[in-house]
Amino acid sequence: MAHSAAYRPTPADLAAAKDRTIPDLVAPDLRVLFCGINPGLWSGATGHHFARPGNRFWPALFRSGFTPRVFRPDEQKELLALGLGITNVAARTTAKADELTAAELRDGGRALAERVRHYRPRVLAVLGLGAYRTAFGRPRTTVGRQAETLGATEIWVLPNPSGLNAHYTLDALAAEFRVLREATESD
Repeated sequence: MAHSAAYRPTPADLAAAKDRTIPDLVAPDLRVLFCGINPGLWSGATGHHFARPGNRFWPALFRSGFTPRVFRPDEQKELLALGLGITNVAARTTAKADELTAAELRDGGRALAERVRHYRPRVLAVLGLGAYRTAFGRPRTTVGRQAETLGATEIWVLPNPSGLNAHYTLDALAAEFRVLREATESD
């Protein structure tokens, strides 16, 4: 399923990717485990996280100083050497995150908590305020560092980098990511 940078899924490839899962990019004791809501169809078709053109995850990582350059989705494994990983609240791919049910998000939150306890990242950064609120039963959560932890793992909530999230520009996303990066470097 993993493809090169030049691969562009066809409409048939994207339709076939619905409800697929892609592997997490995770290792023990990461500095930050970034957590998307769920993979989109481009990610399902390519096997790479945040693969849809227009998703601002990779540029936000670079602009915030987490990476030395803008990585392509097919270079995602290079994140591990930087102490960074990627997972999702819900595993199945959809065209839009709003196709997930509240029950799927709650179940995903429980499974995510178990992954975090197993892998022990320093920080879990959930990329999506609404998904975090539903998955963890925290309806008043705001963006930033959370008061609760999962074991020794800090929890941060950051804006969803999807191009569909019009509430945040790339610069505003990068600024939120930068606050997290600076916190993980100074603690």
